[in-house]
Amino acid sequence: MEFQYKLQELRKQKGLTQEELSEVLYVSRTAISKWESGRGYPSIDSLKAISEYFSISIDELLSNKELIRFAEKDSNQKIQRQRDLVFGLLDCSIAMLYFIPIFSYRVDDFVKQVSLFSIENKPDFILISFVSIITLTVLCGITILAMQSSTNEVWNKIKLNLSLVLSIISVVVFLATLQSYPTFYTFVLLIIKGALLIKQ
Repeated sequence: MEFQYKLQELRKQKGLTQEELSEVLYVSRTAISKWESGRGYPSIDSLKAISEYFSISIDELLSNKELIRFAEKDSNQKIQRQRDLVFGLLDCSIAMLYFIPIFSYRVDDFVKQVSLFSIENKPDFILISFVSIITLTVLCGITILAMQSSTNEVWNKIKLNLSLVLSIISVVVFLATLQSYPTFYTFVLLIIKGALLIKQ
């Protein structure tokens, strides 16, 4: 018997509604409905809670096929969380560009290396573009880190692509304005992200 039918049977044996079971397991009623209709599986923590509450082993709850599927799903979730962590940290690390003196500008025959807010002789729109791309990338990184466990499907589909697009824009902006060190730094971040996505 598959998990969805076992869960329904166990719940009915205890005389519980989906709402009551959801309160016992600290999940939403929608989650119980999803599990019982075969549209999803619980997390490991929820599976352990179900096992303990109904005094049944996880092996008895899941068929061999379901155990394999569940293990694969869990493995994929761990990989996704690690990837999110790396992407989030890489995006947040670009905040260093605010403070490290790696931006250059020419003064007479000399090239000075300064921090972002010490740049002189550059049009305002260039400085605004630097600040904007760095700020957006950092905000993206913070959001990725904060929403690692999010079940929002739209966010989960776009988050890494958004991070990648921001990195590409950073490289293009810094390259177009002849900022060699920021270009190199953001290009390295882009390569790391690309490598992680290729491994996917």
